[in-house]
This record gives sequence, C-alpha cells and structure tokens, in this order.
Amino acid sequence: MRTLLCLFLSVIALRAAGKPNVLFIMADDFRPEMGCYGSSALTPSLDRLAKRSVQFDRAYCQQAVCNPSRSSLLTGRRPDSLRLWSNGTHFRELNPDVTTLPLWFKDHGYTTRCVGKIFHNWHTTEKGDRRSWSADEFLHYANHGHDKPLIPGELPPNLATLNQHRGYNTTGITECRDVPDEAYYDGRVATEAVRVLGEVKDQPFFLAVGFWKPHAPFNAPKKYWDLYQRDRLPPLNSARPEGAPELAFHQSTEILGPPTKQTPVTAEQAAEMRHGYFANISYMDAQIGRVLDALEASGAAKNTIIVFFADHGYHIGEHGLWGKTSDFEFDAHVPLLISDLREEHRGSRTQALAELVDVFPTLVDLCGLPKPEQLEGDSLAPVLKDPARSVKSAAFTQHPRPAYFDREPSRQPKAMGYSIRTSEVRYTEWRDWQTGAVVARELYLTEQDPAELKNHADDAAQKDRLNEAEKLLLAKFPRKP
Repeated sequence: MRTLLCLFLSVIALRAAGKPNVLFIMADDFRPEMGCYGSSALTPSLDRLAKRSVQFDRAYCQQAVCNPSRSSLLTGRRPDSLRLWSNGTHFRELNPDVTTLPLWFKDHGYTTRCVGKIFHNWHTTEKGDRRSWSADEFLHYANHGHDKPLIPGELPPNLATLNQHRGYNTTGITECRDVPDEAYYDGRVATEAVRVLGEVKDQPFFLAVGFWKPHAPFNAPKKYWDLYQRDRLPPLNSARPEGAPELAFHQSTEILGPPTKQTPVTAEQAAEMRHGYFANISYMDAQIGRVLDALEASGAAKNTIIVFFADHGYHIGEHGLWGKTSDFEFDAHVPLLISDLREEHRGSRTQALAELVDVFPTLVDLCGLPKPEQLEGDSLAPVLKDPARSVKSAAFTQHPRPAYFDREPSRQPKAMGYSIRTSEVRYTEWRDWQTGAVVARELYLTEQDPAELKNHADDAAQKDRLNEAEKLLLAKFPRKP
C-alpha cells in the first residue's frame, strides 16, 4: 500500500511539474539511409520527424551488434564496463543490479511500456528485462528468421525448418509477397504501439517501440519493393580498403551462412539483397508513421520528447561485407533524431559528435530527473539548445575478434578493435586481449573518404593526425601495462 501511495504521489508530482513524456523509437541494423540524411531511401515519416527534431549527423554506436549495443545504451555504460561483447549473455548475468533507462523512469513515477524489440531478443527466455517495465513486453522475443508472413488460410511457418542458420543460400534471405503490413512483425508492433499509446496518453509515460527492420530477412511486403527500381539504387563498390588488416573484416555469416557452405555472391544476388534492404527501410518507415500519427491524434504530442535511432549500422556488400560486427563507418554510424518541442532549433542538423551511450543522460536531463551515478555518456541537451555546440571531441566504437555473433557464451576475445571517430578521421587499433599489445592499426580520412577505401596508418604525411587520434583513444581506453 505504501509503494502504491508513493507511486501515485510521484505521478501527481510529475503532472504538476509538467514533465514531458518520452516516445523512444529504435530500429535494428539501420545505417542512416534516410532522405533527411541525403539518402535515396524513401522515408517520408522519418523525414517528417526530422523537421521537428535536431538531427545528429555524426552519431555512433558503442559496438555494432545487437546485445552489446542495446545493453550499453539502455544502461548508459560501455561494453567493457558491462563486460559484454557478444549476443549470447544477458546483461544482468554479469550486472544483476544495474539500472536501466526505462527502470529509472519507472522508479521516478513514469509508466514504462515496451512494444517490440528494445532489449536484445534472448533465445532462452521470453523476457528482455521485465523489471524495467510497468507491464509485460509485447512481441519482444522472436527470431528474425521466423518473421514469415501470417496469411489467413495458410499453415503457419515451420519453425523447425526456419531455425537453421540464416543465409542467402539456406533459408532464403529475400522474399517479396503481396501481403498486408501486419503479416510481418513490424506491422503488428505498430498496431500494438498505437493501442498502448491510447492506454497511457493521460499519464506520464515512457513508451519504447522497437522495430525489427531493416534487419534481415529482406522480406517487406511487395508494395515497398515496388517503390524502388533496382537498377537505380546506389551502385555497390565492394572493394576492400587498401592496406586494411585482416582483423578488420569478418565472414558475413549472418547473411551468407557458414563459411564452409558459402558460395560467391553474384551481382544479381547482391542487387536483390540491396533492393530488399531498402524495401525493409520503407516498410519500417511506414510503421513509424502510424505511431507518429497516433501520437498527434492522442493530444500528447506537444508534451512528448521523441528520440529515434538505430542500435548500429550495417554493410550491404561494401568492403565485401554483409551484416555488421566491424568498426568501419558503415557499421558504427547510426541515425539519431531528438525532438523536444520546447527547444527552438527544430529542423536543425548538427555536426556535433554523439554516441548512443549519451541517450540515457540526455533523456534524464531533458525530463528533469536526477542522474544515476553509473552513466558514462554525456548529455546532448546543450546541443539541442545550440546545434553549433559540441559536448565531446570523439566517439568510440569497439568490436572483438573473433566476433562472437550468435549463441556463443560470453568469453574473452583474442583481440579487441578499439575505434575512435573524430570530426575528421577514424582511427582503430587492434590489441591483443591478453597483453594489450597493438597488433594492427587503421587510419581513415573519413571526411574526405566516406567509404573508407584507404588505410593511412602507415602514411608518414598523416602521422600528426594518427598521433592526435591515438592520444584521444588512449585517454578513454588505456592499453594494459
């Protein structure tokens, strides 16, 4: 009874203080392919959101794979602090008492709800992190490979067959069927998000909506494939960066299947998968539009902060890679839109560097809540007030080798690639995990060479840039003595 009374008083206090709601929208495997970022992807809903947001053109994830990235941003701690670098271990196994972003809002009087994939989808349990939410999560647990259309009158998909390792040559990574949006997960996520919004609109809420796309399989409904002409999509340059170390790459097993079963990707297959990725983007964008429309109709939009981002980026053939798990710009760079209608710089773009680990302190700051001590990121609130400002001089991404991608137990890697992105360059050093010795380096002049096609680590003319980036990296991630 005492707990309920405290919660009731907290809600009254939040309303009296005019605390804003939060609509927290996440996409999966989505590099910044949006019209507002200059992409040819058709994203009218996200472009509309950008007009009421500050758009961060230089935002980066902390590790380009689902579980480490999501665990990092949702706890405000970096992967090394969580000791979490793979998809196979729940963050609470190693950090049982860590506070999450939605839990912090819940403990401070907000109703917190989860629709879709926010925490990583676990293969051993149906619960992402139940304690973080005011009610059970909806459609949180699912295997992406099982996202087959639910067609009235047809038998459901054979999950035993679909539970093979995903790959273009195994389960069929692309599919184009003339089905309704709700035949796939994201359509059902949008429908439930609209319903939940109707439930919580009259109370202080933190509503997290996690879309599964554009994650493979590339199987958006046909009408989204029809938005694009395959031969007019951006051309693919699959060249590896000149002088890049082998540690920088991986075997693309998520998309191409086990290396022993892979066959070379033909130009036709590559074009089909790239087409499917863009179709998935437009499908996901349409579902976001449904949620934004519902927010407007609810009457709560004026008092709701909206944040949109992706857990990490993605390769669709560039550098010869398919999927994520690298430190390259394609994997590390993510979209980030923050909309707070109380700020005057809506519709602005900023070149300020940002990290996903900054999302937790930013939302806490914007909502006037106290900050937990664990946070390792920086609030981006000053940038919302003045998009010309910066709050950090670098953003950091890391990834281990081997890249324990799927169901491997959490264990120590053989090497870790620590990568720093400044306003001009990306510098990565690969360290032996046991000794800390640097075994390989990369330096890309990313602003001049966005595709990162030449490694300048051994270029004497770039020594000063390398040394400057190295100092910043060592300040954040010192080498072992």
